[in-house]
Amino acid sequence: MPRAALVRRVRFSATHRYHRPEWTDEENLAAFGACAAAEPHGHDYVCDVTVAGDLDAKTGMVVDLGLLDRLLDEQVVRALDGKLLNDALPEFRSGGMIPTCESLALVLARRIGAALGAGDSSACVHAVRVAEDESLWAVWTADA
Repeated sequence: MPRAALVRRVRFSATHRYHRPEWTDEENLAAFGACAAAEPHGHDYVCDVTVAGDLDAKTGMVVDLGLLDRLLDEQVVRALDGKLLNDALPEFRSGGMIPTCESLALVLARRIGAALGAGDSSACVHAVRVAEDESLWAVWTADA
C-alpha cells in the first residue's frame, strides 16, 4: 500500500512564561532570562502538523481532511488561541513542563495523536513544528 504524508498549518496567538516554582527568582532569571519575567509574553505561533499513513485506495487520502481540520481546531486553535499556555494545558501548569517551543511541539503531538487515534483513521502524527516567530521554531518527529 502506498504511503504519504500530509501537512496542515494552523495559527494561534498565546502567551507564556518560563518559571520553575521551586527555584528562586535569581535561578529562574539565570536559566530563562527575560522569559522568566513575572509578566508573560506572547507570540503569534505557526504550527505545522504532519500526518502520515497509507493512501486510501478509494479517496487517495492519508486522512480525511475535514477530520484533521476539526482535530486541529479543537486540540490547537480553540485550546490555545488567546490563552496563557501555562494555564491552558495541564502539562505546563506550575511545577510541570516549561512551555518552550520544544515542549509545546511534544505536547501537541501527543494530544493530536491521541485524538487522531480515537477516530477511524489509520494515519498517525509524524511531525509537529511549532514556530514562535520567523527565526525560532522546534520540530518534534515520531522518530526523534
